[in-house]
Amino acid sequence: MTPPSSRRTFVVCALGAVLALAGCQKEPEVTPAAAPIDAAAGQAMTLGDPAAKVHVEEYASLTCSHCAEFNNTVFPAFKAKYIDTGKVRYTLHELMTPPQDVAAAGFMTARCAGKDKYFAVVDDIFRRQEAMFAAGDVMGTLRAVATSAGMSEAQLQACLTDKAALAAASARSQAGAAAGVHSTPTFFVNGKKVKEGVATLEELDAAVAEASK
Repeated sequence: MTPPSSRRTFVVCALGAVLALAGCQKEPEVTPAAAPIDAAAGQAMTLGDPAAKVHVEEYASLTCSHCAEFNNTVFPAFKAKYIDTGKVRYTLHELMTPPQDVAAAGFMTARCAGKDKYFAVVDDIFRRQEAMFAAGDVMGTLRAVATSAGMSEAQLQACLTDKAALAAASARSQAGAAAGVHSTPTFFVNGKKVKEGVATLEELDAAVAEASK
């Protein structure tokens, strides 16, 4: 489980850090104001039947090793059992944990790839996470992920230097903190917190069964 060093660490780091990842030579003169937090609620990404009786929400960060563990070892079976069968609507809430600039860049890349590719890009980054940090090559990893998603280098550069997109990412992360989420991953089922840390399939089975009554 990845806790923030403080509540403010959920807010994305300075824009210059993300621009540096993109290889820019100059930082902007003005840092964008964060978008309204309440507007961020409608920006979460979802999978599954919108009319499903059970709604599972996960707060996760692309720099969280426990989030990667859940994505890589539990989520595929959970998705096949509940999301693909229409029993559960799943929502991923983006919540930046250190290094926040890397988490922000990853989520921005996923969104720039398009809604239909968002979860595939998130999965790809999670699966490359360990190697990315071991090699210390964040930008190389993002380039590889973007290429796999059909994005050009120019599109990736434009994505990572989009000040409005960064402000929106910051607002989404702040919304998680405002909702009382202080570590990743954290899971809610029908609005009830059921787990902080890596949820097992058995734990999710029990929570979904309870919510289905």
